[in-house]
Amino acid sequence: MRSKITINGRSIGLGYSPYIIAEMSANHNGNIQNAFEIIDAAADAGADCVKLQTYRADTITMQSSSPEFRIDDGLWAGNTLYDLYEQAHTPWEWHGPLFEHAKKRGIVMFSSPFDSTAVDFLEDLNAPAYKIASFEAVDHALIRYAASTGKPLIISTGMADLEEIEEAIQAARDGGCQELAILHCVSGYPAPAGDYNLHTIPDMIRRFGCVTGLSDHTLNNTTAITAVSLGASIVEKHFTLDRTGGGPDDSFSLESDELRALVQDSKTAWDALGQIDYGRKSSESGNVKFRRSLYFVENIQAGEVIRSDHIRSIRPGYGLAPKHLDAIMGKQLKVDVERATPVTWDVFV
Repeated sequence: MRSKITINGRSIGLGYSPYIIAEMSANHNGNIQNAFEIIDAAADAGADCVKLQTYRADTITMQSSSPEFRIDDGLWAGNTLYDLYEQAHTPWEWHGPLFEHAKKRGIVMFSSPFDSTAVDFLEDLNAPAYKIASFEAVDHALIRYAASTGKPLIISTGMADLEEIEEAIQAARDGGCQELAILHCVSGYPAPAGDYNLHTIPDMIRRFGCVTGLSDHTLNNTTAITAVSLGASIVEKHFTLDRTGGGPDDSFSLESDELRALVQDSKTAWDALGQIDYGRKSSESGNVKFRRSLYFVENIQAGEVIRSDHIRSIRPGYGLAPKHLDAIMGKQLKVDVERATPVTWDVFV
């Protein structure tokens, strides 16, 4: 697979600054004005993308109150799956206006489809990419169908074991995907940082040969920034206008200032990685003179033989390097030298 993907002309991979996805999810809380404001806030914070989720309750589950369809613990305890998704979904009639608003604001928008009808719907909106959610990573038919569009595909791997990740990647390839990214993910809401085992990211890069990133459900940016230092080329975080808004995903989402910090700090982390370089850096050039070097610390006349009390290793750095001290001992001066003169080879016989 390619070592980079491209979404709306933006290259994504190890050689490029991290691609930051602000996941709107259900954080509009059923109000399209909130959705517009989330797009505005993400654009103002410098995110590369706002992501939606495209499903209806009846395309992601079925209406039933039997025990296996009920949620008994966690953030969404007390709901049936159908009730939760009926509350949380983004109405399909909103998608067109939201895509148009994102375009006006100069921020990319794409979505996670949860069935083939959602892919068809998003194709009509000319979505530039698709994201397969962690819970759908085992749905090979959906992966193949999304891949068949020829658009870049991002697959989240929360809960998937090694074999299931390999199978999801193979499904994408079988569907014709040429630009594939995978996201290391822990599908806990929120997830503790200790569950992330971020050393998995460089292993995923080596093992799968795909652009690799992080879908982060922790409560701050530390895990995400650390992931960038380990090679994550994409960072996805849930984003909200107000963490106390009471929506299904608000409590583990970033607010505007935090998203802005994520954008800035992930870029700084990526800049700091640079490349393997043992040479002197531009910011150091003016400070070379403050390194230690060899100086004469006595007035000495021509013809004298150098003793240890004649020369010291001190700052500044205009004389010979201290490593030459032993070689200079016992040499004869051919000129007079004054105290506080840097030692140079040309003063010796």
